[in-house]
Amino acid sequence: MELKNVKAIVTGAASGMGFHFAKRIAEAGGQVAAGDVNEAGLAELPAGVHKRKLDVGSSADVSAFTKWAAESMGGLNVVISNAGILRDGLLVKKDKETGEIKVMSDDQFNAVINVNLTGATIVVREGVAEMARRKEKGVVIPMSSVARHGNRGQSNYVSAKAALAANAVTWAKEFGVFGIRAVAIAPGMVETPMTQGMNQKARDMLVEKIPVGRIGTPEDLWLGVKFAIECEYLNGTTIDIDGGAKL
Repeated sequence: MELKNVKAIVTGAASGMGFHFAKRIAEAGGQVAAGDVNEAGLAELPAGVHKRKLDVGSSADVSAFTKWAAESMGGLNVVISNAGILRDGLLVKKDKETGEIKVMSDDQFNAVINVNLTGATIVVREGVAEMARRKEKGVVIPMSSVARHGNRGQSNYVSAKAALAANAVTWAKEFGVFGIRAVAIAPGMVETPMTQGMNQKARDMLVEKIPVGRIGTPEDLWLGVKFAIECEYLNGTTIDIDGGAKL
């Protein structure tokens, strides 16, 4: 698929990678429907981008957004399910001061699963359903992570991102009948507002372990997304874009 023919939904588009993906598609002549809870961030996108507030944690909101997006763009052929959050913490830990054994709360675990897995999956579900109704071929691109291999302090995040990578295979098998591909993208350390909020010492230690010697950029990830859109024989797989590092 040529970028000029893209009619894409991009979630989590108010900042970071999602913002960059939406901008790059628009620059290439494609159409984009950008969604995020952060309306101020969405407003910073180019004028030609379709923008609307979106809470991926709400199935009704995702359904309404998808219909609006397809109507606004005159179709839909790409879904980039990018919205995500972090609520890191050990699943079970010993308090350093009291010695008390503490656990990650249900709310902390479920907050991440609700957005990063359930929400991300609903975005794919509604997007594919709309594409199928319109008989449009295309590709869904869920954003996984190299953390899917396992990372200390991220039981919730790892659970969600591992599931999205596995479902790239599931969805390739399920959606092939509609002419729709599924390709997950798994970023490593990337310069985004999310990673900028990390503890500096921990961040520096992680960057030092990256063989290419630097943190990734949204443009690095865009090149993977672009390949997933353009290469119509790429399907049912996850592309790691991590500079050679494994968490």
